[in-house]
Amino acid sequence: MNYTELLSEALFIRRYNRFFADVETASGGLLTLHCPNTGSMKNCLVPRSPCWYSRSDKPSRKLPGTLEQVTTTFGNRAGINTALPNKIVREALSENLIPALSDYPLIRSEVPYGDENSRIDLLLTGSQRDCYVEVKSVTLDMGSGLALFPDAVTSRGCKHLRELMAMAAAGQRAVLFYCVQLSDVDRVSIASDIDPEYAQTLTKAVALGVEVMAWQCLLTPSGVSLLRPLELIV
Repeated sequence: MNYTELLSEALFIRRYNRFFADVETASGGLLTLHCPNTGSMKNCLVPRSPCWYSRSDKPSRKLPGTLEQVTTTFGNRAGINTALPNKIVREALSENLIPALSDYPLIRSEVPYGDENSRIDLLLTGSQRDCYVEVKSVTLDMGSGLALFPDAVTSRGCKHLRELMAMAAAGQRAVLFYCVQLSDVDRVSIASDIDPEYAQTLTKAVALGVEVMAWQCLLTPSGVSLLRPLELIV
C-alpha cells in the first residue's frame, strides 16, 4: 500500500481530543494534523520523538495532513492509521502473498453478516468454503520484540470474535488476522491484563475453530506492506 507521496518527518508534540495531533516540522513550526486513531495509542505517544505525516491539499479538508507513523516508547516505528490495515491485507491477498489464504479468487470488503449487525472486513469466496477475515491493527509495543493486542478494553473486538465463532460453527472458515504495524517485532500475544474478557473470548474462539494469524508490516516513508508471519502466543 503506497502513499500518494513520501511522508514528511517531524517531531511529535501531543495528541488531544482524540482526532488532533500537534507536530513540530523541520522548519520549527507547529502543525496540527488529523490523528486517524481514536484508541489509547499506549506506548505510541512519545513527546519530541520522530513521526511521519502525509499531506493533503484537498479544499474540503480542515487540516493539512494526517499523522501516519510514530516512534514508540522503545524506539520502534509504528503505523497508527487504523484505516490502512484492511487495505494492506487485501492488497497482500490479491497478490497471493499469504499462503494460508491463497485459494480464494474473489475478495469483497465490508460485507454485512452475523447476528449482531456486523460487517466482515474481508470475505473470501470461490473455494469450497467461504472465509471470513476480521483484521485487527496491532501497535502496542512492549519492547524486546513483543507486541500486544488490545491496547484498551474492546467490546467491539469481543463482538467480532462472537461473530467469527458463529461462522466457524456454521462450517465456514473464520480468521482473525493481526496486522502488526511495528518495525521491530517477532511475536504477538494478548493483553489479558488490559482486557481479560477479550482474552477469554479469544481462547474460546480458538477452541471452536477460529484461526488466528499475525503478520508484521514493513513501514517506510513511501508505504506499508505485509512483511512476514509472526509467532503468535495465545
